[in-house]
Amino acid sequence: MKFFIDTANLDQIREAQTLGVLDGVTTNPSLMAKEGITGEKNILKHYVDICNIVDGDVSAEVIAVDLKGMIKEGEALANLHPQIVVKIPMIEEGVKALNYFSDAGIKTNCTLVFSVGQALLAAKAGATYVSPFIGRLDDNSTDGLTLIEEIRLVYDNYAFETEILAASVRHTMHIVNCAKLGADVMTGPLSAIKGLLKHPLTDIGLAQFLADHKKGN
Repeated sequence: MKFFIDTANLDQIREAQTLGVLDGVTTNPSLMAKEGITGEKNILKHYVDICNIVDGDVSAEVIAVDLKGMIKEGEALANLHPQIVVKIPMIEEGVKALNYFSDAGIKTNCTLVFSVGQALLAAKAGATYVSPFIGRLDDNSTDGLTLIEEIRLVYDNYAFETEILAASVRHTMHIVNCAKLGADVMTGPLSAIKGLLKHPLTDIGLAQFLADHKKGN
């Protein structure tokens, strides 16, 4: 499973990179605004700054909701850096844009996916990644993990190359369960990734080892 971090915070991205497990970054206008990054010029520069930290794919989201606008923005984003993946919303014009970018050899991430049918359309249109938002489904009394399982089944049935990118990951068990279900990628906060390090028996065992070592000296 690939690990992406979902943020626009450069310090958090650097910290995740130093762990040696980071495969990419996803971000969006809301995350940019959270870091005080506003204005088109600053946002575009920030995407490049992120690409210069990580080795893998960096998803950059279009704002337009019409095909012409998505193509214009998407091409500009793709030209920023070879690692950029154009993030496209799951709407009718978005599906058309996915197909356009697929034919042009530009990587895409279809975002705001909440059903198997949407994931199927994205794969048919040639999306590189499809992003089911499992946390948001959980927030609305729907099991987000079931969606991952169902998309995996459909994609395996037809050998789609589109990668399942589990998005809106909130905690460590989301990551573990997505791995069990065969998600290709997960994207979440640094806290969820670092949470995988923790186990009380590890802490107890290490404390005992150190105490025994001290006695021996």
